[in-house]
Amino acid sequence: MKVATILYQENSFVREINPEKLDFQAVELVLGFGSRSLLATTEIFDAIQEKFPNAQIALCSSSGEIYDQEVLDNTISLTAIAFATTTIQTTAVTIDDYENSFEAGKALIKNLPQENLKLAFVLSDGGKVNGSELVKGMNITKKESVLITGGLAGDGARFEKTVVGLNKLPQVGAIIAIGFYGEKLVLSHGSLGGWESFGLERTVTQAQNNVLYQIDSKNALDLYKTYLGKYAAELPGSALLFPLSIKLSDSQEPIVRTILSIDEENQSMTFAGDIPVGSKVRFMKANFDRLIDAASDAASTCLHMQASNPKLALLISCVGRKLILGNRIDEEVEAVATIFGSQTMLSGFYSYGEISPLKPLTNCELHNQTMTITCLNEID
Repeated sequence: MKVATILYQENSFVREINPEKLDFQAVELVLGFGSRSLLATTEIFDAIQEKFPNAQIALCSSSGEIYDQEVLDNTISLTAIAFATTTIQTTAVTIDDYENSFEAGKALIKNLPQENLKLAFVLSDGGKVNGSELVKGMNITKKESVLITGGLAGDGARFEKTVVGLNKLPQVGAIIAIGFYGEKLVLSHGSLGGWESFGLERTVTQAQNNVLYQIDSKNALDLYKTYLGKYAAELPGSALLFPLSIKLSDSQEPIVRTILSIDEENQSMTFAGDIPVGSKVRFMKANFDRLIDAASDAASTCLHMQASNPKLALLISCVGRKLILGNRIDEEVEAVATIFGSQTMLSGFYSYGEISPLKPLTNCELHNQTMTITCLNEID
């Protein structure tokens, strides 16, 4: 397995990290994460295709690009991979062709050959697709041994529209999966948030999909404002500082849900993922150092699963973390790099939702506000 990373910026390929002198004619897979305006340009897509003429090209719009140890905007971070023995299969669906996101998720995984499938890496539209339902559909279809990771495309902090594409110009509503097959392929993953929970654990008593109305039979928005105190006056912007911890069952670890918007008229809160009735919730708050430590811990989790340092680490972190950490955002990527060392190539993007299991090699979940890492290597 050989990996190279290339950065596209200001109408040209400006940087390249290629320690093993990977021949771009031999590249089998290219992952590209970048600004929507760049990815939607025919000339740029043609330039990527020309550079990697024999590769499958998967492109996904982002809310910030991870290139080596930097977090950038208005670029395209490209990862080129050639395998020794691993093979890949790819598939794509469009959300408009299905009744809902659940059915799209089922179809996506069914479209991949199932024999010897080890990893499905999924990149999905982040606006039209319900990530929670997508994940449910994929989980109900996959074999127990298959790892599913990935993320929802981003659009900066605009939340207008996102695009994804497989071997063609990225489009709104697309969902793609890359299947990895091979006995010598070694995988690991980690996903952690670093948020601090506070207040009592409460029960969701009225909600519809990702819209929350009542907690403990009380108006959820009023309760939320009470917990926010002085920050309530800064809503909706301050909502990123105070996500929700949610437990879907007593046996499950909590996952984080970002608040996308509030509706004063309907007294409701809309989240970046479903909030089922009966689930247990607690409010959370940001702690800068703990967010960065969590990125480091996610990398350490990968190393605990994998005896050797990975060749490639794909980092998918949340746009909310990027907005909160501000000019400290590079620190969470640097923390990951410190754990893995210089032999591991880093690439990735900031997303509208992260897809990863909570525990090693279990069903995947939709996360918000986490640093999620997928590691790949081939053993000799």
